[in-house]
Amino acid sequence: MGKASENYDEELVRLQIKLVEAQAWAIDRGKKILILFEGRDAAGKDGSIKRLTENMSPRQTRVVALSKPGERESSQWYFQRYVPWLPAAGETVMFNRSWYNRAVVEPVMGFCTPDQHEHFLKDAPRFERMLTDSDILLIKLWFDISKDEQAARLKKRTTDPLKRFKISALDAEAQTRWDAYSLARDRMLADTHTAHAPWTVIATDRKKTARLNVIRHALQRIGAPGCEDERPDKDVVFPADKAGDRLFR
Repeated sequence: MGKASENYDEELVRLQIKLVEAQAWAIDRGKKILILFEGRDAAGKDGSIKRLTENMSPRQTRVVALSKPGERESSQWYFQRYVPWLPAAGETVMFNRSWYNRAVVEPVMGFCTPDQHEHFLKDAPRFERMLTDSDILLIKLWFDISKDEQAARLKKRTTDPLKRFKISALDAEAQTRWDAYSLARDRMLADTHTAHAPWTVIATDRKKTARLNVIRHALQRIGAPGCEDERPDKDVVFPADKAGDRLFR
């Protein structure tokens, strides 16, 4: 990697300072920022969110991780439960998994019908067009991880008492259904990567390198003055339509 030798702790602090400055700039201008964190289990979404948010404004920053929908929510328009959490002026909202559950997890696990899956893939770009047309800056991140690295991280969860709340009943399925997840991911990226709401892939086998580059990418997308030179490593961060064989299969 081009920046593999950097001092992680020093670079993290430097980037977090820039992120605080960028958020202050965005708040002053009433920017609405929405970041979706999607990816395979154990790909590092939680760790990246933590490093992004730990110094951001607590009043203007929210992390949303919705639980399984209840009976009433299941009967609603699919996107309805997410709408109340969208950002207002000056706010940054991060979804730790989002409406894209219906693109990967739900079809792979049989939690939705094939028709519901197909409808979602058609509706998501239209829904996201409405968001971006209302001046929401939408940043969609897919955290990609190799099968061996995922297996190692999932195993570590079972022996580390501090990772108790990371353990899920679906963890075992992540490896068993690896190929199905790959196919669902590929279909999602192909059908919902658009000019107004593009997907960015993050290669996460080196989790610290991934975290730094997620912040660099966020700074670049926010576009505050002084962030022009914060260029993510192209081996770590790349657009979905240019991913090709760089996606883990």
